[in-house]
Amino acid sequence: MAHQVDYEIRGDDMQAVLVTLDTGEAVLAEAGAMLYMEDGIAMDTSTQGGVMQGLKRAFVGESFFITTFGNTVRQRRTVAFAAPYPGKILPIDLAAEGTYLCQKDAFLCSAHGIDISVAFTRRMGAGLFGGEGFILQKLSGDGLAFVHAGGTLIERELGPAETLRVDTGCLVAFQERVDYDIQFVGGFKNALFGGEGLFLAKLKGPGRVFLQTLPFSRLVDRIAAVGRFGKGNVGEHRGVGGLGGRILKDLISGD
Repeated sequence: MAHQVDYEIRGDDMQAVLVTLDTGEAVLAEAGAMLYMEDGIAMDTSTQGGVMQGLKRAFVGESFFITTFGNTVRQRRTVAFAAPYPGKILPIDLAAEGTYLCQKDAFLCSAHGIDISVAFTRRMGAGLFGGEGFILQKLSGDGLAFVHAGGTLIERELGPAETLRVDTGCLVAFQERVDYDIQFVGGFKNALFGGEGLFLAKLKGPGRVFLQTLPFSRLVDRIAAVGRFGKGNVGEHRGVGGLGGRILKDLISGD
């Protein structure tokens, strides 16, 4: 039986999803995502899968607990969840599209019955050098899940053997059947001065991929650069590329 819920996405750049529950229905959410809930909605916080599942999430920087919001009255009731920073909320029908892997901070909420687990990348290269793309969340089940993307959301449908190279932070979610690996950006100048980091995510179809134009880490980098250097350059301190950018800036300014 598919776990579907009625929902409405409100807003443009700072979106919220309003989920309306019938009697006995429930929705899962990361701790701290709730915006408001009407009378008759009951909260129940747990590790969702046991202590080990909670420890796995905590180990990779996620919330130890998952909160369940259930309708305990005979009338339909609404609970709303807000996006944590500017961007878009993406509904994914896992019953129709199958299991998805997403960035570890992308999950917002889901229908009750969806399994939320931690997935490590399968290959050595991705594990050692994947950065943001190393640890992923695995969403599986037969209902709706909602993930959040920073900035504008871009959807790509990859054909058989079609490949796409993506900044690891810009990858939001992709179907489990998409082949995923980490690839060295290539070239000494690219690595030192490119500002894009040393590695890119390589995706190979078939399957659906969702990208974001404003990863939270990039937004933090921009703010940090402005705070430290007045007017910092994008990518100025991202790995070796950031080091090259700093050196080049100092040479130009004469410092």
